[in-house]
Amino acid sequence: MLIDTHAHLNFNAYKNDVDEVIKRTLENNTWIINIGTQYETSKKAVEIAQKYEKGAYAAIGLHPIHLETKLVKIKIDPEEIQQFNSKEEEFDYKRYKELAQSEKVVAIGEIGLDYYYKPKTKRKLELFKEKQKEALLKQLELAKELNLPVIFHCRMGHKDLIEILSENSALRPQKAVAHGFVGNLEELQKYLDFGFYIGFNGIIFKSIAGIDFEKNIKETPLEKILIETDCPYLTPPQIEGRNEPIYVKYVAEEIAKIKNLRAKRTLFSSSPSFLLRKNLVFEEIAKITTENAKKLFGI
Repeated sequence: MLIDTHAHLNFNAYKNDVDEVIKRTLENNTWIINIGTQYETSKKAVEIAQKYEKGAYAAIGLHPIHLETKLVKIKIDPEEIQQFNSKEEEFDYKRYKELAQSEKVVAIGEIGLDYYYKPKTKRKLELFKEKQKEALLKQLELAKELNLPVIFHCRMGHKDLIEILSENSALRPQKAVAHGFVGNLEELQKYLDFGFYIGFNGIIFKSIAGIDFEKNIKETPLEKILIETDCPYLTPPQIEGRNEPIYVKYVAEEIAKIKNLRAKRTLFSSSPSFLLRKNLVFEEIAKITTENAKKLFGI
């Protein structure tokens, strides 16, 4: 069994076949947590999850890229938007709290910081970052009130996120995951010190300057690893086109391969013992990451 802990079947990319995608996912013994990025996609994630007795769950939250700041123009992603008009919104605490009453809601997320699209002037940039931080703290308050784990999104802002979590220990969640982690070893260790899980997805197959995914995976204890797709994005190289939750197995296989590198150095790849060990590592990854997800999200 596998659990895709970060999917977006609530996005426009699946509007014509979401039921078929979920059916084949569950038939392949893979569970799904659909992640909201604003109110409408959060609501859609809940609606999808409520159709299934088990195997499909939801997280709700306002992604920083969708926060209304009036300071930067964000390009609308046709893969994401559904039936709503605006991509930007203010965080409505009461509205999200009401949505969280569904027993299918297992986390607040994805929330955090995203400095990829940002204003060019220093003054506007400072205000832009401040607005994101304010929205993040409000959502951390909601998570604390509801006693729900948090799914953190962070792009080009790990230093600020770590600082916020360090300075606001009362709001720092006891249970959380740094989703789709793209950072250095020092940042990785900070999140591990907080007790967070680390999410890995198809981005580990890419090459990003200054990021050593292999080393990050090696240094993350198995009991702190979650696997995810972030579908419809980050399709593994073994597949062409749209990503789906069933392809989370390729992420698990890559992690197994990396975790098994030391065994490769001590065993001949053609030996029966090596082949047995190789299979065992994947089984361990599948079992342990599934246990990790169940423990974090209470499913």
